[in-house]
Amino acid sequence: MATAVRAPGYLEGLDAETFDLTAYLARFDAKLLAEPEGRRVLTRLDPLLFALVYVRHHLRDSEGRMTFGDAHLDWCRAARAWVKPATTPAEQRDAYVAPRNMGKSTWWFLILPLWAAAHGHVRFAAAFASSATQAETHLGTFKREIDGNELLRRDFLDLCTPAKRPSGGNVADTQNMYIARNGFVFAARGIDSSNLGMKVGETRPDLILCDDIEPDESSYSIELARKRRVTLIDSILPLNVYARVVISGTVTMPGSIVHQLVKHGRGVETAEWVREEGFRAHYTPPIVQRSDGTERSVWPAKWPLAYLKSIEHTRSFAKNYANDPMGADGELWTPDDFRYPEPPGPLENLGGLDGADRVDPVTGLDPVTHMMLSIDPAVTAKKGSDYTGIAVVSWSAQHKRCTVHAAVGLKIQPGPLLRERVLALLDEYPQIGLVLIEVNQGGDTWQAILHGMPVKVKTVTQSENKFTRAEGVLNHYQRGRVIHARRLVEVEQQMCAFPKAPHDDLVDAVGSAVRRFIPNKQREVSKASSASYL
Repeated sequence: MATAVRAPGYLEGLDAETFDLTAYLARFDAKLLAEPEGRRVLTRLDPLLFALVYVRHHLRDSEGRMTFGDAHLDWCRAARAWVKPATTPAEQRDAYVAPRNMGKSTWWFLILPLWAAAHGHVRFAAAFASSATQAETHLGTFKREIDGNELLRRDFLDLCTPAKRPSGGNVADTQNMYIARNGFVFAARGIDSSNLGMKVGETRPDLILCDDIEPDESSYSIELARKRRVTLIDSILPLNVYARVVISGTVTMPGSIVHQLVKHGRGVETAEWVREEGFRAHYTPPIVQRSDGTERSVWPAKWPLAYLKSIEHTRSFAKNYANDPMGADGELWTPDDFRYPEPPGPLENLGGLDGADRVDPVTGLDPVTHMMLSIDPAVTAKKGSDYTGIAVVSWSAQHKRCTVHAAVGLKIQPGPLLRERVLALLDEYPQIGLVLIEVNQGGDTWQAILHGMPVKVKTVTQSENKFTRAEGVLNHYQRGRVIHARRLVEVEQQMCAFPKAPHDDLVDAVGSAVRRFIPNKQREVSKASSASYL
């Protein structure tokens, strides 16, 4: 039986590229796998082996092949934590975000709960989806498996048999709840159902599954996302603070619950509710970079790298594969409006005799004539307030265009912390000659906060509305007058979702700088002088 203990460790450190299914199966004694007791012992600590033994028909593609992606192995490793119940509140709360069609529902609503229920690791699973119909469909798949899977019924009959009342009727075998003879409970609900106090007898859910709890962008909004987040925090999580909690899904729109979890998982930004509720977020990218800098597919057998690279530039790839929403409902920018520098050829590198007009030989960035730090400040740093947007933008007189070098949104109150961040950026970008702050009031306050800067500080008051200003900036983008030094995810998401994005601080920060470098007045951009810039 030593093999049963060692086998789960075989998955540690493996990914889709290094995992060998034949070698994995060879670790197990075929004689043990031929007997019910042997199968139960070997699969008790190994959800992947359980899947291969009992539900391999769910793992085959249309050609009968069984292949795995990085996420599948990650999920099997993660589920093994369910073997031990949580001992402190909010101890096991995780979110798993992966490309669409990665098999999230198959694994999280069927295979992993089935494994945990069969071996008694979980007693009560409460599963939630965007709608009751969707959740009940998942439970229906689970019930069809325990009804029709002969091997599963042979080895785990008490799980596959409904609990009976003394009268002979089933205790619960309905569209939204199943109670097995071994006491296991599986309840399925739409996330907006009434769920407070859900329990069977004295048993509360010890596994809470939230799969695709947000609808498509066409029927979703920031306000609905806020309400759904409130439901999650105030109604679902309190069902049992000791429960293992799993949120799985794909981003549907900028600012959605899953999008906030993606940002947390990528280390970009952590929403306060994510931190307060103790969620760990695990993000699976579609294209993985190896340690030597080369790339591979996250699931080579399903999505060859050549295919992923061929669609990498599309909005569909960004949203459905990379979980990087670009705001399908935005009214102005599209991903095609963003341009990036190309590495220069040999002749371009020569520049003038003094080299002053050379582009960077590696990045292709324009020579900088002027550079500014543009700030769109939030008045407060409270939970409901906007972010402070900070952008570094330069102007090249030679190429007559702006380059956006950096754009970051900060939940930071005007004061010493903002001053420290500005000084740090001035050190990072020594060519900055102006700090521009967009305000409609409080100009003296900002001069006080940013007094004694090594560069000039100016405030600007906007008279045009946001949408009109954004239209003018978009015009410059579409005419090639603005490029991004590299992919700037946060500002590009805001622009593509504008004006329906949850925040527009970066749109304003970049826009203020672009409008100052490229005035709307009918004159040649090349005549913009140092005086007009400063």
